[in-house]
Amino acid sequence: MADALISVLLEQLASVVYQHTNQAVKLVLNAEKDVKSFSSKLKAIQAVLEDAEKKQLTDARVEDWLEKLKDVSYEMDDLLDEWNTEILRRQVEEKQEKEGENAPVTKKKVCFPMSSACFCFGQANEVIHRHKIARRIGELNEKLTLIAAEREMYGFHQSTKGGPDDQQVIQRQKTTSLVDISKIFGREEEKDMLLSKLLRESSPEEGRFLIIPIVGMGGMGKTTLAQLAYNDEKVTNHFHKKVWVCVSSPFDEVKIARAIIESLDKNETQKSSNELETLLLCIRSHVKDKKLLLVLDDVWTENQKEWENLKLLVIMQSCAEGSRILVTTRKQGVAKMMRASSMIYLDKLSDRDCLALFNSIAFFDRKKDEAAGFGAIGEEIVKKCKGLPLAAKTLGSLVWFKKTREEWRDVLNSKIWELEEVEEQVFRPLLLSYYDLAPAVKRCLLCCAIFPKDYHFKKNSLIELWMSQDYLNSKENKEKRKKGQTYFESLAMRSFFQDFDGNEMGDILGFKMHDIVHDFVQFLTKKECIIIEAAKGDNQIVELPGDKVRHLTLTSVPEGPLSFPTSCCMCRNIRTLSIFNSRITTISPGSILQMKCLRTLNLSDGVLTELPKELGELIHLRYMDLSRSGNLKELPDAVCDLFNLQTLVLVWCEKLEKLPKAMGKLINLKHLYVRNCRKLRYLPKGIGSLKSLQALDCFYVCDEGGDNEEAALKLGDLGIMDQLQGSLLIEGLGINNAKDDASEIEKAQLGNKEHLSHLEVDFDEEVCEERREGDSEIVKALQPHKNLESLSISDCHGTIESLYWIRSLHNLRKINLYGWPVCQVLPPLGKLPSLEILEIEWMDEVEKVGVEFLGIEEEEEEVSGILFPRLEQLSFRSMYNWEEWQGITKEDSSSSSSSSEITIMPLLYILEISECPNLIALPDFLYKITTLHTLTIERCPILEQDYEKGVGKEWHNVSHIPNITIRPESESEYESESESESE
Repeated sequence: MADALISVLLEQLASVVYQHTNQAVKLVLNAEKDVKSFSSKLKAIQAVLEDAEKKQLTDARVEDWLEKLKDVSYEMDDLLDEWNTEILRRQVEEKQEKEGENAPVTKKKVCFPMSSACFCFGQANEVIHRHKIARRIGELNEKLTLIAAEREMYGFHQSTKGGPDDQQVIQRQKTTSLVDISKIFGREEEKDMLLSKLLRESSPEEGRFLIIPIVGMGGMGKTTLAQLAYNDEKVTNHFHKKVWVCVSSPFDEVKIARAIIESLDKNETQKSSNELETLLLCIRSHVKDKKLLLVLDDVWTENQKEWENLKLLVIMQSCAEGSRILVTTRKQGVAKMMRASSMIYLDKLSDRDCLALFNSIAFFDRKKDEAAGFGAIGEEIVKKCKGLPLAAKTLGSLVWFKKTREEWRDVLNSKIWELEEVEEQVFRPLLLSYYDLAPAVKRCLLCCAIFPKDYHFKKNSLIELWMSQDYLNSKENKEKRKKGQTYFESLAMRSFFQDFDGNEMGDILGFKMHDIVHDFVQFLTKKECIIIEAAKGDNQIVELPGDKVRHLTLTSVPEGPLSFPTSCCMCRNIRTLSIFNSRITTISPGSILQMKCLRTLNLSDGVLTELPKELGELIHLRYMDLSRSGNLKELPDAVCDLFNLQTLVLVWCEKLEKLPKAMGKLINLKHLYVRNCRKLRYLPKGIGSLKSLQALDCFYVCDEGGDNEEAALKLGDLGIMDQLQGSLLIEGLGINNAKDDASEIEKAQLGNKEHLSHLEVDFDEEVCEERREGDSEIVKALQPHKNLESLSISDCHGTIESLYWIRSLHNLRKINLYGWPVCQVLPPLGKLPSLEILEIEWMDEVEKVGVEFLGIEEEEEEVSGILFPRLEQLSFRSMYNWEEWQGITKEDSSSSSSSSEITIMPLLYILEISECPNLIALPDFLYKITTLHTLTIERCPILEQDYEKGVGKEWHNVSHIPNITIRPESESEYESESESESE
């Protein structure tokens, strides 16, 4: 963790002199020298940090040295941040002076809080403050001088990632093909799947051989599964040659080639050669025209060049058809690098199999009556394993030595990472994966220790949390999210994350972390990250175990204000405060003032009623989550003094009535989330000056006739925010004069927002119909950027002609049109090349869906090609007057010589038709779609009768569809599922 911290700090130090000497406030000369000296020492220390972080696991002195290094690094980080904040403050003041009366906030002298006192900076105080910071930099430089000298005592050496140093700390276990089948529990389904891939004939698309990776986290049983398949009798009889090689790390091509030859022929004289070419030619001579099974166990390298140097793909081409390479790895990147298309992902064992594995070891050689009474405790212990075989084996071995129920309960009640056997056996494989990470990615992983077990993470929120702690160091702010996405993928592909969930378009939204992985990151951060669960009946005064705590999580805090002891100095270094499953109503002002280093504050999902004005003194704060605070009505004005604030989350604060007027002072704000704040009628006008805003999930259109018109942000103010990305909901369109709303939409310049992926537009459904005639003009003005991926427009009284621009959105993947009551035809969408999901709802005036929906225009003489080429999901709901769905008619065919070449919806997978009582039939082209897997017909009486299983007159046209669900209007439900075969 120190390595990543120092990497961030070095980048800050590298720019600090240039940055500060080019500002109105300058560092004094001595401070500039001290900064350069401090940076130089840090670089020297950084060169040995990788070795030091490994040695701390076995040497307490090294652990203590690293703690001192982190302490001084954190202090310098805070000091530089304090200095940068002063520069931000001056920028805000200068901006207000220039703008004068047109400033988004009232011009006033700002009282800015520092760590020791509150200064109203005049010229004299600036000089005093400048010298104070210079003195503190000098003191930290002296501390680091001593720490740097101490490193010589421990014999650290520079090391390279993945090199021999890893072997000195953790001996990688060599594997063999031998396995004791009697000790294997579960994995029957995975074994059958693997055997099927090994034994079946190769398809023409797969070629002569197949690469099969088994991917999973450390300790999940990848090698065991490979051993089971390798020793299966059918596999032995199927292949002419079988080879097992433990690859591990580093990836040594010569060593691997020798191991293959040794397995093929122990008497081969050329196996001692050091020439890779000689070894590879020898291998090819032994396997030519033979059906080969090659197992490469424990592969780590993602280096394409190393893999290609081994020439295995060339060698496998000379083998007999049906040969296989079986790979075990923790990293999905290895499978991608090998271009494997037949991956098996190994998940956790079932509870039953995990318990059986545990019992086979824990009760081995014990009499049945002797084991009686231990079973219930054993079941509870196994729950801590969460399906990880290695953990079940380790804990089973641990309790086998323990003879009393009290000793078993001690194991049950202990934190799993405090058990020496778990640290030795379970965490060592995870440490190998951990050391394989880059320093910054390591730090992002360890950050997850602040969340409770079984927590459902939100990917974007986690990335923004990493940003708040400066874990995503990047000179360009807009690149930080991309870097965070890369780090997330790196951790996910190494199986540190699991149980992913996403949206319809395949984007990952959330995930979980295996309990053992959570224990592992807590083990690595046990001094810095603390989770405290409040006991029942406790008051809200929280005491901490020491001053090394940087990240504090509180759970189950009862209702009332939260406070820390006023005499407590343990809070001064806290950088993260997160509260889960609690009912705090506020935080005491004194507690806020004790947490001056706070960068992340999460008070979400509670009964928060107010925040103290002292919140404005948290000058380092970058991330504040108050979401789902159902009783919170307003934020203190002091929030606007948080010049470093990057993320403010207020979603589902249903009683929140307004935001502070001076939010334009939050010049670092990048992400503002205010969706589902039901009582929030407008956003403050000051937000319009935040050119760097990257995420605004909801814009509330303000009623121009109301009292708040002058104070409200207008849609046109979004025009300067070209960095907006992700999702944007515009709520309440149509509430004003249509011409005014259309004009504001044009000024918003949605066409310039190339990073915006999802756009939702909700018209105000409560506006009377007489005022809705201008909705078409508003829709015409939208014209989003061609990069848009998802579009939803609801409760619109416009016509389809107003959507003329939709044809240019070639990257559009999803469309939802809901509640267009005056629309008589559907828009021409068939030629959108990327459209995957289409939802049409509540279009009461539509009676016929014709060829215009397919994108065919009347004047077209020739029609050919693929219409709706990528559409996978199509749903029509609540179309009460819809009678006819027309495909390509015979008249169309006779008028076009090319119509026979038309293909419609070739990838359609799901079709849903709900509450369309007058629809008389489905178009013929649907019957020809071979990919259609699910057909749902709900409350459509005519269709229900015609497509009834076995007896309906149209049943034969749809019987090939695997899943057909019909829910009649009577609400009695039945389902018919036919096999994937046509009658």
